[in-house]
Formats: sequence, structure tokens, C-alpha cells
Amino acid sequence: MIDKQLTQNFSIDEFKCHDGTSVPWDLLDNVKKLAKNLQVLRDELGVPVRIISGYRNPTYNAKIGGAKRSLHMKALAGDIKVKGHTPAEVHSKVLELIASGRMEQGGVGVYRTFVHYDCRGTKARWKG
Repeated sequence: MIDKQLTQNFSIDEFKCHDGTSVPWDLLDNVKKLAKNLQVLRDELGVPVRIISGYRNPTYNAKIGGAKRSLHMKALAGDIKVKGHTPAEVHSKVLELIASGRMEQGGVGVYRTFVHYDCRGTKARWKG
């Protein structure tokens, strides 16, 4: 049995697939890394960060038209919303935290209603 609490403010249940599938145990280190990085953002903003899409199993990812090699399927990506902050503001803060070395380099995409962040280890930027 593992601790469901990944960080001070994130539990593993927040990252489960929308079809109800839990994050697989073999991806536990990945989701811990993602949660650790998102905790930095949460601490910086001082308000909850809501995971609107975390882990996606391959079947669900295909069903919703996700990228064929989506990092959501490896539990390394999260689509997030932050109450009281626009996606543009969240995007800017994530980029600032990456530049300062406090969050890991990765993919950051800004969409109309949310921000995507992933721990791919290399820089990728886009607008959805």
C-alpha cells in the first residue's frame, strides 16, 4: 500500500484518468515528479491548482483525440486551471519558474481555458 498523498497539496487520485482508471503503479515515479513540479507552482501562487486532465490510459487518450505519444499516457503531463488566474497568467508563471530552475524544463502549452505542463525534460512551447 502506498501513500496516496504525493505532495503537500496533491494526491494520486487527482491524476487518475477520466474513465476512472487509476495511475498504474509502474508510473508512480512519473506522477510523483509531475506533482512535485506542480507543487512549486501551487506554493508560488498560494492557491489550489486543479488538475483537469492527468493520467490517460491509451484507450481513453485515443477516444478523446489525444496525441498518439501524449505524455498524459506516461503520467508526466497535466492540464491545469488555477482559480483567480487566467491561463495566460498561469502560463507566464510556469515559464518564470522553469527559467529560475524551480520547475523542471518541459512542455508548456497555453489554451483558452487551461494550461498544459509536462515533465519531458526538454523545452517545448505551443498555443492550443
